[in-house]
Amino acid sequence: YPDVPLVLDPSLTGGRAAGPPHDAPLPALKLDPARTTVSGLSSGAYMAQQLHLAYSDHLSGAAFVAGGPYHCAQGALQTALAQCMKPEPGKGPAVEALAGFARAAASAGRIAPLAGLADDAVLILHGKGDQTVAESLSRDSAALYRALAPQARVHEDLARDFSHTFPTATAGGACDASAPPYVGRCGFDAAQEILQALYGKPRHAVAPAATGELRRFDQNAYDGKQALLAASGYVYVPRACSGGATCALHIALHGCQQNADSVGEAFVRDAGYNRWADAYDLVVLYPQTRSSLAPLNPKACWDWWGYSGADYDTREGVQPRAIAAMAAALGAPLR
Repeated sequence: YPDVPLVLDPSLTGGRAAGPPHDAPLPALKLDPARTTVSGLSSGAYMAQQLHLAYSDHLSGAAFVAGGPYHCAQGALQTALAQCMKPEPGKGPAVEALAGFARAAASAGRIAPLAGLADDAVLILHGKGDQTVAESLSRDSAALYRALAPQARVHEDLARDFSHTFPTATAGGACDASAPPYVGRCGFDAAQEILQALYGKPRHAVAPAATGELRRFDQNAYDGKQALLAASGYVYVPRACSGGATCALHIALHGCQQNADSVGEAFVRDAGYNRWADAYDLVVLYPQTRSSLAPLNPKACWDWWGYSGADYDTREGVQPRAIAAMAAALGAPLR
């Protein structure tokens, strides 16, 4: 993003990217494939919406923090920067045209049939203090869902006062600053609201801290290198889930420069998902991007404008396919 300082992956500057060369593969767990959901912040929100539409026949809900509508960039970086971050009044994305694209993509089998969205929960969050992504884009996301799936349970939460950051109750930096690690101490637990919107009430009481295991895994085993992802990703596994209980899967996607190579484990540990995952019997998958100069992605954003190829926001996109392969390895196939 234009107002975020440039930090390159260490591998681009002569160092070694974070993570050992031989991370373990993902564990095969007992998951309920009907209870898989996704969320994301900023570029992660755009990717989360791409995943939801691509695999809505297997995903049961999605949540977006500071993200715009599906196919907003239309495969062009300049459009992404002009219309899909802070558009001038009257120059934002044309939601009706984006809905037409999605309908055509579904008809062609490039994304899932739109019937899969009908009963899904969709939560849209946006901070009043966000100076990076315009609130109008979150409203456009809600409008697109209502156009594509009038029966989807769409809820907008746009009145809270936080900046371009992932809000937590007590962890992270200042809530009114958009700065690394882009986790803000806002007195508001966004992870709680997201999981409650997607799963209802938790199964167990929530503990003050997570008690499960945060594991690093080898993303290259799931075509991560081809998908321009980091060598290592993360997965949080509650004790009940590693002990044989039937659990759900939530996919949590970081924003630009919020990947582990940039901010360490700040997002995967401090965003708040893990302790709530214990209460919901929920495995949390944290895929990780990497920065690159060719293709141009120096801030390690998820691909929501086409740097990984023309199919970036369809079932054939390399990043959606890699994440789907990770979900399948855990026990929750998306296709």
